[in-house]
This record gives sequence, structure tokens and C-alpha cells, in this order.
Amino acid sequence: MAILERSHLEIIRAVDRHGSLTAAAQHLHLTQSALSHAVRKLEDQLGVSIWHREGRNLRTTQAGDYLLQLSNRQLPQLEHAEEVLGQFARGERGTLRFGMECHPCYQWLLKIVAPYLAAWPSVDVDVKQKFQFGGIGALFGHEIDVLVTPDPLYKSGLKFEPVFDYEQVLVVGPGHTLRGAAYVTPQQLADETLITYPVAIDRLDIYTEFLMPQGISPKRHKVIETTDIMLQMVASGRGVAALPRWLVEESTAQFDVAAVTLGPRGVNKQIHLGIREADADTDYLRAFLALARSLSNGVLV
Repeated sequence: MAILERSHLEIIRAVDRHGSLTAAAQHLHLTQSALSHAVRKLEDQLGVSIWHREGRNLRTTQAGDYLLQLSNRQLPQLEHAEEVLGQFARGERGTLRFGMECHPCYQWLLKIVAPYLAAWPSVDVDVKQKFQFGGIGALFGHEIDVLVTPDPLYKSGLKFEPVFDYEQVLVVGPGHTLRGAAYVTPQQLADETLITYPVAIDRLDIYTEFLMPQGISPKRHKVIETTDIMLQMVASGRGVAALPRWLVEESTAQFDVAAVTLGPRGVNKQIHLGIREADADTDYLRAFLALARSLSNGVLV
């Protein structure tokens, strides 16, 4: 009977990531012959092929696909467990790893992190930018510990808690006809250049909660990755944008921009923090949630 070991999962993941047995062997600090021998032995014991060999190229079989998915689920959890145990061994408490599902959430997080680090000197903080728009899988996979998102997706085993209320507003520059208006209607944006972050339209509140229900599209849609450049473009009359009101009000000292309410009732949102239910009693994680709730109303004004 074959015994599936961690080293087998590491080999399968390395071949997938690096594209060949040679590159995987180099990554794992093995000789190619040793890696090839381990693969052949595993395939013989399992009675199935893991890869289709097409010249020098490898393509996973159905069994190989299953093992690759297993590798991508299990190895991050093992690596995280080793990291946490190592921190305990060094007298440290741990690391909170955050995934972000909105660009402005990063500015919000910075405001909470500073007092948190002061209160918990034995806990480190890290932000995993690659999970910016797909953090649920990373949370389940133990690649992050906290997901910061305005759009929680409730799943069994996860817990989401709202920590900050905010209003999404239109941002306009000097001399814009909507500047000073009580509110803007979707129809008034039909001839505008709308500047947004590089996010799918179905993840943008300005579209899903304001424009699309009325069947309206802006004249032009332009994407910009950084908030400061976006605000500079708006201040230069190159278009309008949609951002949280607190972020716009913080930026008026640097950029000549103003906020206009989206519709007569506004578009109101919340920042949520998502965690695994199994981690809910971790003291330093619980403390972060409590600090986020207590500080948000005071710092984001």
C-alpha cells in the first residue's frame, strides 16, 4: 500500500509551478534523478500515472490533478503550522496575515495596525496583496488569517464581522458641473469618464448599486491602480471617480476634489473582517477585531 508523504505533495506542486522535473528538482534542492526516482516509485505504488509525458512537457492526469489540488490545500496549512510553532518556540505570539478585497481597505487597515502593533509587541502583521480580489479561498487555505472586504461571502466555517460603516461617493474636480450638487443621478454620469481601480465591473459598487440598476454606462471607463494618481486625474479634470467619503475628505488638503452623494439616499457600505471560526478564540486575533471596532468611528472622520 502506498504511503503518500509530504515530499510527494511538494514535488507535485513544484513541477506544476516550475514547469519541468529539472526546474522542480532545482527548487527542491534535489538531483533530477532522485526526483524522477521518487515520482516513478510513487506512481508504481499508487498504480496510476500522475503526468502525461509529451516530450519534455508534463501534463497532469486526472489522478495528478487530484493530487495537485490536495497539495495546494494541505501544504499551505502545514507551512503555516510550522511557522506558528516556530514563533512559539522563539517566544513570539504569532503573525496576523491580511488579505485585501478593496484598494481603499488598505488605507483603512494602516490606521488600525499602528495602535495594534503598539498594544501587541509580540505579534507581527503582514499583508498578502495577491489575494486582493479572491480572498475566500486564501482564508480557507490558511494562507491568510483575516480577510478585509466590503462584500462578505458567508460560508460555513467562516465568520464575518462589520467593523466600519462608510459611504461610497462620487469624486469630482474643480469647476465640475456636479461640484456642490446635493446628489448625482445615474443619468448624469452617462457623458462622463469614470475612473476606477482595475477591478471587474461586477465588483464595483458604482456599477452594481448605482449605474447598472438604471441601465446606464459612463461614456468612458478608465482604470488606474493607485488612489493618489486617481485623485490627481480627477483634480486635473480628466474624469470622475467613486471612493469612500472618508478617503476623499482626508485627501482634500492634497487634491482639489470634492465628494458628491450617489443618489438621494447615497450608497452605504461596511468594511467587514472575515476570519475562520476555528480561530475566533485566538486572543490576539480577537483583540484586533475589538480594536478595529473601537477605533473606526474615531479615526476615519
